[in-house]
Amino acid sequence: MTRADRGPKNIILMIGDGMGISQISAGLYSNNNRLNLERFPVIGLHKSYSGDNLITDSAAGATAFSSGVKTYNGAIGVDMDTLPVTTILEMAEAAGMPTGLVATSSIVHATPASFYAHARYRKNYEEIAADLLHTDIDLFIGGGSKFFERREMDTLNLSDALRQGGSTVASFVDTDLKDLNVENARRVAYYSADSEPLPYSQGRDYLVDASKLAVEFLHVKDSSDLGFFLMIEGSQIDWGGHSNDSDYIISEMLEFDRAIGEVLNFAQRNGETLVIVTADHETGGYAIQNGSEMGRIDGAFTSDYHTADLIPVFAYGPGAERFAGIYENTAVFDKMKLLYGLK
Repeated sequence: MTRADRGPKNIILMIGDGMGISQISAGLYSNNNRLNLERFPVIGLHKSYSGDNLITDSAAGATAFSSGVKTYNGAIGVDMDTLPVTTILEMAEAAGMPTGLVATSSIVHATPASFYAHARYRKNYEEIAADLLHTDIDLFIGGGSKFFERREMDTLNLSDALRQGGSTVASFVDTDLKDLNVENARRVAYYSADSEPLPYSQGRDYLVDASKLAVEFLHVKDSSDLGFFLMIEGSQIDWGGHSNDSDYIISEMLEFDRAIGEVLNFAQRNGETLVIVTADHETGGYAIQNGSEMGRIDGAFTSDYHTADLIPVFAYGPGAERFAGIYENTAVFDKMKLLYGLK
């Protein structure tokens, strides 16, 4: 029996950082009562707590998804004893599959970092950036060029090292993502900001285009027909929660949902792609207040940090049925690994 007979060839994991049920609801009611999330036939719930706290952070939450272990808050791709754990991206690469990461944060931020780096602390950004060069990743799009090009811990220019390794490296400073030509690229690295990208409401609008480009690039790159792995993060839904800013949450939520729509369109055409959408945790204890109306949300908050809410998991495509029910956040990794047939 081939992998295609029992599961997907491609897996696209989409993480809306900080996206709980209220964030989804606010986006829905602000968007004519419709979201692309409604196209998913299978919905489950995961338990988001970390290895040392009922309230997880993004580092531990993403490491649970990427590696299938509960670890301490702040940990990037390491277990409770700070030992490196193998990630789904690394497993896919070892199997010869193209891989990619897209984020509206810096690419060294906790969620994307947890798929390729192994660091004791999430803010060791320059150490995390160096770990990216130890992978065979085929595409990454996100902010943080300064951690690669103007480093304090050493005098290396990691972008030059990427170019020497055959990557096409571009930046928002000289190339708009829409104008990026990747047709003959071996690997692609695109910096969307020097540090952290702006919010969507302040002009950052690349997530939909980046998601579409990443899917198409990896699909073409898959010349051996092994399939690909792609993680896409809508990073700043979380930042809106930390800021207790309802409008910030909604604008980021709606951009993320448009990216979901592009990915689902590909999956429907392709027929061999599993799309999973979830969050690492909820942020802000966000609630929709009495007096809210369709198109006008009055939001309230109980916190400026994360909460311990159960988190929805949406799945579409081959193997989607495995994501129904209630389970640990580590099970997202376990299910992806099983469906890929990886060891």
